[in-house]
Amino acid sequence: MRVGFGYDVHQLVEGRKLFLGGVEIPHTMGLLGHSDADVLIHAVCDALLGAANLGDIGHLFPDTDDAYKGIDSKILLSKVMDALAEAGYRLGNIDCTLCAQQPKIAPHIPAMRKAMAEAMRCDENAISIKATTTEHLGFVGKEEGMSAYAVALIEAIAPC
Repeated sequence: MRVGFGYDVHQLVEGRKLFLGGVEIPHTMGLLGHSDADVLIHAVCDALLGAANLGDIGHLFPDTDDAYKGIDSKILLSKVMDALAEAGYRLGNIDCTLCAQQPKIAPHIPAMRKAMAEAMRCDENAISIKATTTEHLGFVGKEEGMSAYAVALIEAIAPC
C-alpha cells in the first residue's frame, strides 16, 4: 500500500463558473485556472499521482498545453486513474477537505462524490469529502480563493 498527499489552491474571480468535485456550484465567482480550475479534483489528482510516484498534475497536464485549456477536471481525474492502472495500482480510498468561506459546500457533497466516483470508476464509499471555512482568516476567509487537501491510499495490483 502507498499513501499520497495533494494540495491545490485557486484564486476566485468574477466571470467564471465555479466547479468543485466535478459539479457546477451556483456562486457569484469562479476559480481561475487553465482548466476548469476544480481545486478539489486537482488536489485528489496530486494525491493519487504522489502515491504512485508519477509526478504531479502540472507534469502530466501542463498549463502551457492548449489541449487542457478549459478542460473538465473529471477528464484529468479519469486519465490519472488510467495512469495508476498502467503503473500497477488501484484505489484504496480518498479523503479530502475543501476550504471555502462561501458558498456552503455540504449540500453539494453527495453530487460531488457521485461525479468523482464516476470519473474514477470506483464506489462512492471510497471517496470522503469534507468542507470547512477558515473563520474569515487568510485568503480563503477573505474569499479571495479556495484551497483543497487530499490524501490517497492506493495498493499494488497483485500479479495473477
